[in-house]
Amino acid sequence: MKVSIGIKSLGIQFVSFFLGFLFLILLNRAFGFIASPYAFLVCCGSAAAILSLILRFDWWWALIQLCFPSIIYFAYQQNIAPIAYLAALLVCALVFWSTYKTQVPYYPSRSSLAEPIASLLDEFESPSLIDLGSGLGGLLFRLEDSRKNARFFGIEIAPLPYCCSQIRRILRGSNVKFLFGSYFSLDLSEFDVVFCYLSPAAMPDLWDKASTEMKKGSMLLSYEFIIPDVPVSFTLEMKGGGPVLYGWRI
Repeated sequence: MKVSIGIKSLGIQFVSFFLGFLFLILLNRAFGFIASPYAFLVCCGSAAAILSLILRFDWWWALIQLCFPSIIYFAYQQNIAPIAYLAALLVCALVFWSTYKTQVPYYPSRSSLAEPIASLLDEFESPSLIDLGSGLGGLLFRLEDSRKNARFFGIEIAPLPYCCSQIRRILRGSNVKFLFGSYFSLDLSEFDVVFCYLSPAAMPDLWDKASTEMKKGSMLLSYEFIIPDVPVSFTLEMKGGGPVLYGWRI
């Protein structure tokens, strides 16, 4: 059973709390040092950052772990009403619904993606495209405006973005079809083009599914993240720079 990086990070925080506490006790016994709350927080954060690097997390996780105890303490000092924390928790839960399991946080797609993806659709007579993790649906709406002969679908597992995309679809009178759930419940053979903006952790499993199910002549697109050990068929640069759009022809 895989343990998500979020659960591992939380475990690191608990371990670092005890390591920091133990370290300061030893300093007190040896040198009579009495730590302030800020020294304790810095000690815990430093221990968490070091553990993150030892466990080979990405470097930015170490930065998060370093700052996390101090941020929590600072928020506690502000005397914020408990209802505000509850509201923030609910919003985060509805947006990052299953990140702990999928290891795919909410990544909104850039508007510059619509043009290169639309140009690829010209290879198909009446293409069908699905966005795996469609978020608020912005990319699909832009594609629909530029390609009237195509059918567009999106699937989203987070409740709040899914509901927002459905509301936008109704207000726009759009024909984009949004599905709620995991893309692993789909049969990818139904689509000519499969687009995703996920995370490095999700790409190997996605390739196993796509290479098995997608029909010959179809196309898998991934923004920013490659599939390890699978040669890329083509790459497209974005206007204005930024990450690359990768493509694999099935």
